[in-house]
Amino acid sequence: MYKSIRGTKDIFQPEIFRWQKLENSIHELMRCYNYTEIRTPIFEETNLFARGIGDETDIVGKEMYTFDDKSGTSLTLKPEMTAAVVRAFNQNKLGEVRPVNKLYYISPMFRQERPQAGRFRQFHQVGAEIFGSKSFLADGELIILADAMLRGLDVKNLELQLNSVGCSECRPKYVKKLQDYFTQIQDKLSEESRTRLSKNPLRILDSKDEKDIPYKHDAPSILENLCDECKTHFEGLKDFLTKNKIEFKLNSNLVRGLDYYTKTAFEFTSGDLGAQDAICGGGRYDVLVSQLGGKETPGVGWACGIERILLASEKYEKPAAAKLDCFICVLSSEIKSDVYDLMTKLRANKISCEMDLLDRSLKAQLREANRQNAKFVLIVGSDEIKEGKVTVKDLSSSEQELIELGSVQQYLENKLAPNR
Repeated sequence: MYKSIRGTKDIFQPEIFRWQKLENSIHELMRCYNYTEIRTPIFEETNLFARGIGDETDIVGKEMYTFDDKSGTSLTLKPEMTAAVVRAFNQNKLGEVRPVNKLYYISPMFRQERPQAGRFRQFHQVGAEIFGSKSFLADGELIILADAMLRGLDVKNLELQLNSVGCSECRPKYVKKLQDYFTQIQDKLSEESRTRLSKNPLRILDSKDEKDIPYKHDAPSILENLCDECKTHFEGLKDFLTKNKIEFKLNSNLVRGLDYYTKTAFEFTSGDLGAQDAICGGGRYDVLVSQLGGKETPGVGWACGIERILLASEKYEKPAAAKLDCFICVLSSEIKSDVYDLMTKLRANKISCEMDLLDRSLKAQLREANRQNAKFVLIVGSDEIKEGKVTVKDLSSSEQELIELGSVQQYLENKLAPNR
């Protein structure tokens, strides 16, 4: 017997109902904020991620699923979505269609990391991006959108951490200060941070190694080394969030794990996720579009792990279960074709229904109707077909009525309407 690959999982009922509820909520919220969905291929050229994310990141260095196709082209299963969305933005010249593009996605991603609670090798993310606006209002809207989505999906104990990682003007000067600071204590750092010291000292601030944590807190703060433009942008964002009643905590060590961020970096955490508490993260990437071959276009966005959302919300939300509108109990196998015709008409009118396919007794069929959470049961026998009538039973109240066969659809629509 074959088994699923480590770090992957099958999703089916009843869990699939939670996924469908989450996805439907996201689609509706994104519609209200005027974001349109984008879907990109599940794999891209490897160099897209190496160039976009950064060669020195853990994702590119350790975690990507990379393979050569039959033509010898190196391909990689998507480890994150922003680089793929930027590639699609550039290739399809979306910036020429409208000056500001607001896009969102729900997609599987792939990283070969150690599986743990809420983290898988095939995992899923929802994300949102804005291309074309340099304004802190775009950063602010995306943060408000993420906050509204997470709270709407029953994620509680949220904290928003906020930082600025500067730009090409002020970040190199800050990185030099950071390098000087860590060089003095490099013998006390973890092996990985010592390696990062010469290549990308900013990533040391992202280290979770116990050896590095005490020294990160005393490192120079980038917030004290921002240029005027970055400072103005950051102050504007903070003021905007405060006016919109979004609480946040400044965290000068927050740099995120990707190299393409400029200016704003942020992360939502949930106290219900334990030590690995990050649930959503993002920031601004004003040079990524041009870096990947497009015209100079500012961008900002975020991504949330869907498995993480479901894990954090599990103890608060009401159990999600599909409700079948009606189950048809057939008392004679000879009339199943006639009954199926009735069922087809009901389905065509948006009434979900099912019938027994195993020639079971009425008692067994009623048990199956309950198991499938049916709201109503239609009981149909040979005599009922001849008389043009059917018994309709409300499983929540156990009340039943004899209804004209031609009136069943209207009867059910009236009964179901209040809950639709």
